[in-house]
Amino acid sequence: MNKYIIYNALLVNEGEITKSHLAISEGKIEKISPTDDIFQTETYASYQKIDAQGKYLLPGMIDEHVHFRDPGLTHKGDMFTESRAALAGGVTSVIDMPNVVPQTTTNALLQERLAMAEKSMYCNYAFHLAATDFNLEEVCCVDKQNVAALKLFLGSSTGNMLIQDEQVLDKVFSIQGLPVLVHAENENIIKKNTEIYHQRFGDTMPISKHCEIRSEEACYTTSAMAVQRAKQWGTRLHVLHVSTAKELSLFSLENKNITAEVCPSYLFFDNADYEQYGTSIKCNPSIKTAKDKSALQKALNDGLILTVGSDHAPHTWVEKQQNYFHAPSGMPMVQHSLQILLELVCQKRLTMERLVDSFAHQPANLFNISRRGYLKEGYFADMVLVDTSVCEKVTKDNIFYKCQWSPLEGTMFHSHICKTFLNGVLVYDEGKIADTKAAMALKFDR
Repeated sequence: MNKYIIYNALLVNEGEITKSHLAISEGKIEKISPTDDIFQTETYASYQKIDAQGKYLLPGMIDEHVHFRDPGLTHKGDMFTESRAALAGGVTSVIDMPNVVPQTTTNALLQERLAMAEKSMYCNYAFHLAATDFNLEEVCCVDKQNVAALKLFLGSSTGNMLIQDEQVLDKVFSIQGLPVLVHAENENIIKKNTEIYHQRFGDTMPISKHCEIRSEEACYTTSAMAVQRAKQWGTRLHVLHVSTAKELSLFSLENKNITAEVCPSYLFFDNADYEQYGTSIKCNPSIKTAKDKSALQKALNDGLILTVGSDHAPHTWVEKQQNYFHAPSGMPMVQHSLQILLELVCQKRLTMERLVDSFAHQPANLFNISRRGYLKEGYFADMVLVDTSVCEKVTKDNIFYKCQWSPLEGTMFHSHICKTFLNGVLVYDEGKIADTKAAMALKFDR
């Protein structure tokens, strides 16, 4: 069972696109060959054959930044529903964020979430541990084999997770052997802007002002602080959801120790879209200008931005329809992130090779994920087969999110996710998710 030969695929791997044939056996990539001679032997007679002529075979996407809302917020989404949505979008591995209920701030809670995931997740999984002003001991003794990274909220609070103690910050930034991920927005700037705009508009605040309240200055100020501190301590820093052109000046191709992530929402939308989409595209940091969007697209293609993460953060439609001050920030995105990137490829704003590098190779490298993120013999057979000659519209009928909506509804993508393989199992096939559960916990080579 679960032995396949995929013929005639356009393999995208390590900066190259090659027409090749690939065999899967025992959950791994068994053989890759540019000719099919070897696959005509008796050894492969029992393998299921898939003709991928004209289609791209990519490593399964690794989404380093999701909020699956489990535990504590499961009316919005849960491990079962959102992991299946991930598979439908070609995402085979996710790393979930700590701002759930209770927040993942201790090693015991981390173990509880891993145990929950073993029962509920349909894609591969891992978790980040939050660092706060009050859990330094937990952070310092975390098992680096069981956690992907440390997550810090700098300058913008989520619950009680905002770090304000300078000594704690220094200690966290000095920890070696784990990446430090930061959400960087300046809370004082945001509060000041909020007061100004609330006095002007009251409860009728237009959503279009979101990018002026959570402004470029709010982002740049705290990102710059994080970068400066990382240089001081030699931290492996990864700045999440960079949303402005100005922040790009903080990064360089030469400094591999300080890197950036961008989210598909900042590559697809800009502030002119607030009029059409309203609070459905309200997220933190805010979606900025068309100039910012263009700069981020270029920086991703050039490699200045290292990775893509969806920041998948579902809320119910009722919650999102409240006024500006009450509508929560975040949107469902894990199922459609790959298609947004493929759309940029179609528009020649992003190469297919760089897409795979940013959404598969580099996340695997950043977190030292064992034997995933590449199409290599001996690696886990996490793969996605995509067809860029077929168009597909996002509708309520093909959305897998528990919240049952997407800001992308009505969008026509020039791509189609055909099949997703997880640990050698065909788990998604032409709109249908298999009942077979093949997920594994991610392992880290540290």
